[in-house]
Amino acid sequence: MPIIEVRNLHKRYRRKVAVQDVSFAVEEGEVFGILGPNGAGKTTTVECVEGLRRPDAGTVSVLGFDPVRDAAEVRARLGAQLQESRLPNRITVREALDLYASFYNRPADPAELMDLLDLTSQSGTRFAKLSGGQQQRLSIALALIGDPKVAVLDELTTGLDPQARRDTWAMVERIRERGVTVLLVTHFMEEAERLCDRLAVIDAGRVVAVDSPAGLVARVEPEQCIRFRPSRPVPDALLRDLPEVRSVVRRGEGLVVTGTAEVLQAVTSVLARNQIIAADLRVERTSLDDAFAALTGRTLES
Repeated sequence: MPIIEVRNLHKRYRRKVAVQDVSFAVEEGEVFGILGPNGAGKTTTVECVEGLRRPDAGTVSVLGFDPVRDAAEVRARLGAQLQESRLPNRITVREALDLYASFYNRPADPAELMDLLDLTSQSGTRFAKLSGGQQQRLSIALALIGDPKVAVLDELTTGLDPQARRDTWAMVERIRERGVTVLLVTHFMEEAERLCDRLAVIDAGRVVAVDSPAGLVARVEPEQCIRFRPSRPVPDALLRDLPEVRSVVRRGEGLVVTGTAEVLQAVTSVLARNQIIAADLRVERTSLDDAFAALTGRTLES
């Protein structure tokens, strides 16, 4: 039995349809991502999983329990880091963990969680004095204080600087090593590729694909993009006439050439025959961004 199973989920707010026929299953021990742009229905979906929203139609199961009907059982087994949350400014890290631990019969050890999430040195620091990254790590610790089987992390790195984001990713990987199943909501491609075993791509309230990051990329026709600065002008026809080349675009003194998986060898060979050196050569392959665009018809940022 999957740890989380969502079948034909529907949810609307008055005239606005937030979720339309969403289905997916999360297996034990995996980091399962829900990827999509803002407003796609990601948070509504996980709020139904958490029991914070009642679905209009469809079913949700968490460890075999219905999050609405069996709310107490689900709360005892699921920890959630909400998209937006605040604590009293004067409460310290240790006080917050002790307070949340008092809500559970068998809580995790606060000292162990502080060590796991690199918060030990901030145990006596008030919430208002924590950095953004430290506040996020505390929110993750509070989600884990009940020693849950499942953790839901909703946009946990939004607003963090690049280093804090990577530090937080390392925390998620440590959580998985403890055997916790993670449901991760994100709109960051790099985050999804780094952390997720599988992804449900959601757009306009619908699931358009469920697969591993590599599997989603494999659905897109393989393509390479080559960027370089030629040592002397290159006639357009020299590259455009190659069967492996699909497009050639000039960017200042540089060229951007896209084509099939064999385009790199074809371009470098013809340049060598014409004694043209390709300086600052970079090769970019099909990415998760490309897969999202192919599946939804738009970029994540649009």
